[in-house]
Amino acid sequence: MERVVTGKNFEFTGTVESFGSNGEGIVHRGETVFFAPFTVVGEKVKFKALKVKGRIGYAKALEILTPADERVRARCPVFTKCGGCQLQHLRYGAQLKLKSKTVQDALRKIAGIDMEVPLTVKSEHQFEYRNKLQVPVGVDSKGNTVIGFYAERSHRIVPVDRCPIHPSWAGDVISVFKKYISKYGVRGYDETVRRGVLRHIVVREVEGSFIVTAVTYTEELPEKEALSAMLAERFNRVTLWHNVNTKDANTVFGEKFELVSGEARYTASECGIRFEAGPNTFMQVNSGVCRKLYDRAVRYAAQCGAEVAVNAYSGGGLLTAMLARSLGKAYGIEIVKEAHECAESLKFYNKLDDKMTNFCGKVEDVLPGLMEKISPDKTFLLVDPPRKGVDRSTLKAVLSSGIRHIAMISCNPATMARDVGILTGALKEEGAELKKNADYSSEQGFYNVVSVQPFDMFPQTKHVETLICLERK
Repeated sequence: MERVVTGKNFEFTGTVESFGSNGEGIVHRGETVFFAPFTVVGEKVKFKALKVKGRIGYAKALEILTPADERVRARCPVFTKCGGCQLQHLRYGAQLKLKSKTVQDALRKIAGIDMEVPLTVKSEHQFEYRNKLQVPVGVDSKGNTVIGFYAERSHRIVPVDRCPIHPSWAGDVISVFKKYISKYGVRGYDETVRRGVLRHIVVREVEGSFIVTAVTYTEELPEKEALSAMLAERFNRVTLWHNVNTKDANTVFGEKFELVSGEARYTASECGIRFEAGPNTFMQVNSGVCRKLYDRAVRYAAQCGAEVAVNAYSGGGLLTAMLARSLGKAYGIEIVKEAHECAESLKFYNKLDDKMTNFCGKVEDVLPGLMEKISPDKTFLLVDPPRKGVDRSTLKAVLSSGIRHIAMISCNPATMARDVGILTGALKEEGAELKKNADYSSEQGFYNVVSVQPFDMFPQTKHVETLICLERK
């Protein structure tokens, strides 16, 4: 094999052979596999080796010598610098194929489940689709306060004024906060020395109304009445919340919320359901794709012949309500108190008191007792966990419940594949580790994968939402 020079600035030319799980191009140089972001399969590229460890290397594209037909011009001026998008250089049809391959590869490599994954369901809007803005506020190398997005694998903030995957209102929010920061001398949070005031700006758009949350490291939000007035000048219906986060961690919100001005929550309609949302209520960021995803999940539940649904990690209750209307009875389990309260309001708004029951607690604590009251053969379970996936204790509770039909909605193919591997018996515990089970197909008490379908909830990024359906053997 060809010997590879491993100097930090070593340059070489190669052809991109495939895509990695994060959308980067893969090229071989001798025995070394290099990962190079922002390149496309088939392109001849001049690379610079940034890091080589063993047979794995990371490279930067210096020049695209032969562009691929799938390459397009990125819309964003800070693309490749900001860590928000990874695929703006790739034609949209190729993005959909890449995301299907990402899901298929995760199932095969992590869980040992080899199956064809259909083309990812497209988003009608490839840009300006996000109904949520979340930006950090910090300081640059000169000590100036900046608003933007983190660079890839970094907490260095890339300043932005607008972002093409957000609607124009996001740029207006950033503009208001820049004026507020400048006028009142508000300092961004410097996490290296743990000093400063403003840490994050989080905004949720709900049918033309805006829930703005200013997250501070300090107990007080300076000149909050003035900030409220500045936001009200730009937006007709706007709420300002103040959240305090003093933790030295990556979590955005702390536990303390204070309503500064406006309505605490806003109501809206989605998929025929009237719902309520507050500053910490989970909602899918792409409303159009959310409708397609939730409709598919509800149709699968009906096709199973289920008479009752259990929605774990149920958030504000939208999907629980849809299942209740379709099947006649549904239970939602959610640990976040605000989201549980929104689900209770939703039940009232939609006159579902006799069809929908909401529990506030951990899934692994609530599910066993709930299953003692309903028939597992007539039950449909839907789990929609955060990126870290389903807790191991929850998976054990599911396996012991005897529930016949399961659907999982996941925004992380890797943790989805791990969790599905446990549910199918393809992965088994050996001490503290999970290992592939070569004889899983003959195991009883586990589940078979019925179908898998990716949805492009996040165009221009490496992320993909997946609905995977399972049935007990």
